[in-house]
Amino acid sequence: MYWTNLAVLGMVVALSWWFGFKAYLLIQLTVMAWRARLGVVVLRAAPFEGVYWARHGEWDYTTEALQGSSFYKLPKILQWFSGSIGFHHIHHLNPRIPNYNLEKCQKAVPLFQTVKPVTLLSSLKSLTFRLWDEQRQKLVGYGRLRAIRRQRGASARC
Repeated sequence: MYWTNLAVLGMVVALSWWFGFKAYLLIQLTVMAWRARLGVVVLRAAPFEGVYWARHGEWDYTTEALQGSSFYKLPKILQWFSGSIGFHHIHHLNPRIPNYNLEKCQKAVPLFQTVKPVTLLSSLKSLTFRLWDEQRQKLVGYGRLRAIRRQRGASARC
């Protein structure tokens, strides 16, 4: 670890000397900003359609890992940049599996292949999810809440 930290420090000093500290800092901040945006996109896919949710007494570890965590099937380049974070269901089942082995586990274990993937396109729908509907056992947006309030208001006037 000390050698790695020393090597990183050496790279920072060398690149700052070569390009100038302002240019080095600008490059680093730009890369971090794009990485953060990617992180937001990936985390926004966490509440996906068909997600499992249970109260504490009914909660099951394996079901939560496989049905409550997303399998975000990303294009290879985004998978690489994100450290294979799309295999979140496997990570929740066993966090000790290193990220470079997650895809291999996905392909090798038949149980993991039963998990429905969330794609970039299907994850767009997750942007509307805000609430858990207890009766329907699914995530919904604020539109569903407004519809329920309108129904209750209409029945109260009758």
